[in-house]
Amino acid sequence: MGLTRELRYYLKSQSSSLPRYILEQAIMTLLGGLPSLVGIGLRGIAYKAILRAEGVPLIEHNVRLLSPGNIRLGKNVYLDSQVYLNALPGGITIGTGTSLMHGTVFHVFNYRDLPHAGITVGQNCFFGEYTCIRGQGGVKIGDGVYTGTQVNIAAVNHVFADPNRFIREQGITADGITIEDDVWLGSNATVVDGVTIGRGSIIGAGAVVTKDIPPYSIAVGVPAKVVGDRRDPEAVKRFSGALVFYGELEELRK
Repeated sequence: MGLTRELRYYLKSQSSSLPRYILEQAIMTLLGGLPSLVGIGLRGIAYKAILRAEGVPLIEHNVRLLSPGNIRLGKNVYLDSQVYLNALPGGITIGTGTSLMHGTVFHVFNYRDLPHAGITVGQNCFFGEYTCIRGQGGVKIGDGVYTGTQVNIAAVNHVFADPNRFIREQGITADGITIEDDVWLGSNATVVDGVTIGRGSIIGAGAVVTKDIPPYSIAVGVPAKVVGDRRDPEAVKRFSGALVFYGELEELRK
């Protein structure tokens, strides 16, 4: 009885049903490890049978997908090698032109029936290597959001009010996180649950965001504090004489 219950729990964490699980695992086992453009092309065609995609998704080898039926990809979404998407049950939506680089994790797994669990990402975003987003309370990210490497965005928190009980026995809170359009989060920044980061803001490397950040702010430190406004010429004057570079990617994303 115990083993049967464990197996049912495992299946629930992987897919919506046993037949669906068999189909998903068969396709990913056959094609998931194929490198090169051949593998990308075959996955782009075959994976449309197990996830929801506009056009042909660009999926590198060794990408791990759990509950792929709850994953929605816009056009020209790029998933680099070792990306992990766990979309149970609230789902993951990734907008057109967005890229997830090597080792990025989007994790929704919600076994507590939280009402707002899920991750929604807008268009033309970029997530640096080993960025991790946990969406138990719901994470909403706008268009044109960029992160450096190893950024953590966690819409979940543990309750620890009773020192006489194990923390794992005290439940969690999950208020949700909103990151508006055109935000840049520097490497190793952390965004905790219940926070909104306003449009156009910059979060410095290593900052820990524990409170709402107004639009167009420059915020740094632990905890993050607003130290400037992007609309203030003095705050951005160091870039006025700098040599600025653009690439083909910016042209493709217009």
